[in-house]
Amino acid sequence: MTASYEGVAKLGFGAMRLPLADPDDVTAIDIEQLKAMMDEFIAKGGTYVDTAFVYHNGASETALREALVERYPRDAYTLATKCLAWACPTKEEAQACLPTSLERLGVDYIDYYLLHNLGGARTAKFDEYDMWNYVAKAKADGLVRHVGFSMHDGPETLEEILTAHPEVDFVQLQVNYLDWESPVAQSRRCMEVAAEHDVPVIIMEPARGGMLVNLADRVAAPLVACSPEKSLASWAYRFCYNLPGVLTVLSGMSTIDQARQNIADV
Repeated sequence: MTASYEGVAKLGFGAMRLPLADPDDVTAIDIEQLKAMMDEFIAKGGTYVDTAFVYHNGASETALREALVERYPRDAYTLATKCLAWACPTKEEAQACLPTSLERLGVDYIDYYLLHNLGGARTAKFDEYDMWNYVAKAKADGLVRHVGFSMHDGPETLEEILTAHPEVDFVQLQVNYLDWESPVAQSRRCMEVAAEHDVPVIIMEPARGGMLVNLADRVAAPLVACSPEKSLASWAYRFCYNLPGVLTVLSGMSTIDQARQNIADV
């Protein structure tokens, strides 16, 4: 696995769609399969594990405590989680997300803490709830190591937020080869804005939610002809790995087979 800076490997583990013991219960995470996935990931040099306060209605964080935190030393992994403040009805509830996440995960600090899904009217809620000062104090107090934000918006919004908050350490963006020149996502321009502000990027949606893994035969044919031994997913990930300024590339993993495939493709 190719290493990035600060001990973070290029492939990050996304814990948004974890394996379920009961497909009708989003909180019923298959802990034994998740343990096996974590073991594969860590054994191959993986470090960065990404979750959020709201993933699996909070069960993602508690499952990672059992499958990862309680089974590995703290310096063996890097944890990221997120606060969806705009969905909270009050400032107090928004600011309670961090201590709740720390308790669920069973850790003393979060390596990468994100203000989750900024853009449009949502950004105003983070301002209203004073979340920027809150996370700055949390960083000063040692509860978080790095502060950033995620967004699914365009370069103008990114420029506006980074200009208003030059203190952020990183940003999480939707980037993939399908959206690279998209007039909506504008992945290329977003990456350029981040570079202009000298802010490293964590990439999400590198395979566009699986779309770039399930290509039509005529679209996949040139890729297969070029490297028949490579999976279609590997093309999507390698596109992102090779972009400048990338800290890590998140892959949402739902099964042990997916974990093995993604790790093998790095």
